[in-house]
Amino acid sequence: MFSRLLTMLVGLVLVAWLVLVAWAYWPRGVDTQPARMLAGPEDRFVLVDGLELRYRSWGFAEPGRPTVLLIHGFANSLQSFRLLAPELAGDFHVVALDLPGFGLSAKPARHDYSNAGQARAVGAFMKALGLERVIVVGHSLGGNVALHVATSEPAVAGLVLMNPGIITTGVPAITQYLFFPLHRLNARLFGDRSFRASFLARSYVDPGIITDEVIDELMLAARTEDYMSGMTSIMGQYSPPGAELPLLDQVRVPALIVWGEADASKPPWELEQLAAGLPAARVARVAGAGHYVHEEAPEETAAAIISLFGQPGPVGRRSRE
Repeated sequence: MFSRLLTMLVGLVLVAWLVLVAWAYWPRGVDTQPARMLAGPEDRFVLVDGLELRYRSWGFAEPGRPTVLLIHGFANSLQSFRLLAPELAGDFHVVALDLPGFGLSAKPARHDYSNAGQARAVGAFMKALGLERVIVVGHSLGGNVALHVATSEPAVAGLVLMNPGIITTGVPAITQYLFFPLHRLNARLFGDRSFRASFLARSYVDPGIITDEVIDELMLAARTEDYMSGMTSIMGQYSPPGAELPLLDQVRVPALIVWGEADASKPPWELEQLAAGLPAARVARVAGAGHYVHEEAPEETAAAIISLFGQPGPVGRRSRE
């Protein structure tokens, strides 16, 4: 009797697994295209270590004018900075990029998508564009990457962390134990428009910010030819929370923490622990803003960055007003 039940259970598990495999590899019905075919008139591409990376820029570059480099969070793209970048363009040369594996940047299956690996790609991107006096700004997962960049690249002159994933990532620990085909299933979920819209909306105090136009831009990644292979690889490269904490002691540049206090995914003690790890950092608390503080409060976020890193004199916006 027991052996029969065990056999039935194993059979049911096998059937369920085969169903998952079938669904994971079932055609998505998405008309995929080369990334450049999906690009807009403001998009630029640069070849970095064999990878084509998309970026956009605002403001202008000139000697002595700092560059603000914006790094987005997980499964997002440079579209996340559509509101913040124009607010900064009067004081800085502003550049935002799609990290490898995201947006319209290349998404190779065989690539190091760890936070340190992404930071190396960002460092190579900075060198390819000849960026100097860089204020590196990272949101969520991008904050982890920015921390790596700030402690490894000599061109970095400042660091801004916006609700970073340094202490808690928001990714369930079970992710590290996922097996085939669950990584591909997760990739498929994140390529579904309805799932992405509902998933994203939970991170905002005002989900009305997530318009159809925002989702259209966000979903460009899922329309690229290499999306499934790249995102599947990313889903399989789990980064445990707290791994970057030792790097806080290595920060040698002025730092700013911009914190949306209504972030439902991050408890108040997390800010305190982060600030304790960066005792010289300035902290800007933004009431009424959630995880995407730079989207819900772009003016306040920009003001905090300009206050610490803006340049007085002829290159500063305030001197020209």
